[in-house]
Amino acid sequence: MTHTLPAVPAHELEIQTDDARWLVRPVWGLGAVGMIAGSAKSYKTWTGLELAFSVATGVPFLGKFPVEQPGRTLVYLAEDALPLARARIESLCDHRKVNIRALNLYVITAPVLRLDLAEYQEKLRQTVAHLKPRLLLLDPLVRLHRLDENNATEMSGLLGYLRALQREFDVAVVLVHHVSKRARPQPGQAMRGTSDLHAWTDCAAYLAWQNKQLHMTLEHRAAKPPPPMVIDLVSGPDGDATHVEIRGDVTVGEPETPSSLATQLFRLLRNSDRPISRTELRGLLKVNNEKLGALLTNLQEHGRIRRTPQGWIPESRPVTPAPSPDDAHQGRLPLM
Repeated sequence: MTHTLPAVPAHELEIQTDDARWLVRPVWGLGAVGMIAGSAKSYKTWTGLELAFSVATGVPFLGKFPVEQPGRTLVYLAEDALPLARARIESLCDHRKVNIRALNLYVITAPVLRLDLAEYQEKLRQTVAHLKPRLLLLDPLVRLHRLDENNATEMSGLLGYLRALQREFDVAVVLVHHVSKRARPQPGQAMRGTSDLHAWTDCAAYLAWQNKQLHMTLEHRAAKPPPPMVIDLVSGPDGDATHVEIRGDVTVGEPETPSSLATQLFRLLRNSDRPISRTELRGLLKVNNEKLGALLTNLQEHGRIRRTPQGWIPESRPVTPAPSPDDAHQGRLPLM
C-alpha cells in the first residue's frame, strides 16, 4: 500500500482549452461550484431554473449566453411544492418551445434533504452517481441544513462535501442563497453567513434591486465576467410562458483572444470533415514542430484527440475506414 499522493510534472497536466472551460459562456464554468444569491423576491429560483433548463436543452441561457457543454441537470427545490415546480418548468418549456417529455432535467422529489447529515450526503452522492448530471441545482442553501451559517467550522463540512461531490463526478454545483441587508463593497461579501461561503465560490450570479430594476452581477474566480445587466421576470399575455429576460443589449463576446494554441487546434479538427496531418497542422497553426508535437502528445494522452493513419481527429469522431481495393474494382468508388 502506497503512502504517497499522486504528483506529476507541470508539463504533464492537462491543457485547459476555451471549449473545456465553460458550461455556459461566460456565466458558469464547467464543473464549477458557486452561488445564485440575492434578497427576497429577486427571482433567484427562476434564474437557477433558467440555468438548469438551458444546460439540459442547450438553449442559450436567458436567450443570450451559449451553452458550451449541454447535458442532464438535477434540481432540488426545497421551498416549492412539486406541482409548483412543474408549473415553473412548464412555463420555461412553453417559452422555449420545448416538449417537457423530452426535457433532460430531473427533479429530486424527497421532502427533506439534510446535507449536514451523512445519511443524506450519501443519498445525494448515489443519485448523482446514477444520473451523472452536468449541473446540480440546490435551492435554497438554508433549507439543506441546520447548521449555524455564521460558523465557519460548522459550514466547512457541508461545503467540503459539495466540493468533493463536484470533483468526483465533474458536476457543476449551484446553490441558491440569500444576502444580508448590509451594503458591501463586493456583492459576494453581502452573502448571509460566514465569509467561507464566498471563498468557496468559483462562479456566482448576484441579484440586487437598484432604482426599481433588478441587476444581475456575475463573478468568477478565474475569468473576467461581463458587465452587470438588468433582468426581469416576464410572462405571455395570459400569464403563461413565464421566464427571466435580459433588458437591453448584452455583448456575449467570443472566447478570450488571442486563442490558445490548443483551442485553435481543436477548432481546426472539429470543423474539418477529414483527418488533418501533422504537417498540415503546422502550416495552419504557424507553430514550430517541437511545440506542436508536445501539444499533440499531451492532448492524446488525456484522451482529447486521436491519431489515425490519415491524420489527427477529435477523440469523439469515428474513424472513416479507407476504401479497399475491392470497393474500387466493384465500381463503388473511382479507382485512383
